[in-house]
Amino acid sequence: MRLSVAPMMDWTDRHCRFFHRQLSRRTLLYTEMVTAPALVRGRALHLLDHLVEEHPVALQLGGAEPEELAAAARLGAEAGFEEINLNCGCPSDRVQSGMFGAVLMRDPVRVAECIAAMRSSVDIPVTVKCRIGVDDQDPHEVLPDFLNKIVQAGCNRVIIHARKAWLKGLSPKENRDIPPLDYNLVLAMKRAFPDVCVSVNGGITALDQARAFLQAGLDSVMIGRAAYHQPADILATADRDIHGDGSVRDPRDVVADMLPYIERHLTAGGQLYQVTRHMLGLFAGRPGARQWRRTLSEGAARPGAGPDLVVAALAAMPMDAAPVGRIGAGCSGTEVSVDAWSIPSYPVSRTFDGDRGLCRHAGRAFGCRRRRGSGCGVFLRLSGAGLWRTAIDADVFGDLAGHDHRHLDPLCPGAQ
Repeated sequence: MRLSVAPMMDWTDRHCRFFHRQLSRRTLLYTEMVTAPALVRGRALHLLDHLVEEHPVALQLGGAEPEELAAAARLGAEAGFEEINLNCGCPSDRVQSGMFGAVLMRDPVRVAECIAAMRSSVDIPVTVKCRIGVDDQDPHEVLPDFLNKIVQAGCNRVIIHARKAWLKGLSPKENRDIPPLDYNLVLAMKRAFPDVCVSVNGGITALDQARAFLQAGLDSVMIGRAAYHQPADILATADRDIHGDGSVRDPRDVVADMLPYIERHLTAGGQLYQVTRHMLGLFAGRPGARQWRRTLSEGAARPGAGPDLVVAALAAMPMDAAPVGRIGAGCSGTEVSVDAWSIPSYPVSRTFDGDRGLCRHAGRAFGCRRRRGSGCGVFLRLSGAGLWRTAIDADVFGDLAGHDHRHLDPLCPGAQ
């Protein structure tokens, strides 16, 4: 994979991964770090829960005991993950107390033993995410030796965070900026290990940077915080611009694609904020982004909050907040009844008449370019069967007027 989203504790959970997958079909996603003891001793197998729609997705493990990691890797492979990744880069105190994460940069022999044990237990790739070194180590001496040992143990893909981890004296937050990044060393490691897939991580905030690293000879690029806080900027064009296969995703379409998922989550007993907290940055840098964040941040944790809040937040966005993508083909007719716009949190029944009800609400949210005096722009229905959107009055869509609604397939009730 030429691009991946970094594993990030408390962030890249299953809801985040599903959301990111709506933006990019090809980018490799990672779980949060799951500790081997939690899986093997604690039998916390729910930590492996994920949907097939999230794939391709890799499991990151934390641990330092070869046999335990091998058992955890088997559980991950049985759960369907495409890759098992060993965390040798996290500098947090909690991880250090378990004697894994970046601490393992000091013990490459043990890391090699862990890799060999995992490789012998699974048939999927076993990879390592590491630092260039820790504390007072000289990265130019430590990193080549570290890579040599894990490659000999069977690791053929490594993700290198280009900043040294500082285990004492700096907080993990401070360590995001200090000491400086050394991208040249990562490039040198690719030259030294040409048969190993080398990915760079750390401080990458734009796809232009990612392309530059790929053009310089690296095999892949991993982006972390920027992909989380500005997901559309990083992921919406990644399939086209990085993977060379796919189209640009419209953030509005991504919101629409998330609504059935949100509905299922709420029906299963979940809460809205568990999903929408990952969506706050979807419109980052675009007009209306602050209002989008505020609406979701303030409302998603309230009792009974449901998909209507997400629709309302999108309806408040200026129409130029993002290009409108696939919405806009027309169906004939000027009036439609909504017998059951039924989300568990807000069952309603209304009739569109072109001026009232949900026309202003859902219509604006999903791209209705409604002119004064025209009919209703968009019909929105949410139910257990999914999401449908269709234009009711074709003339509001200008040059798209008269298109056959059937090309929308399941998005249009007229196509059912």
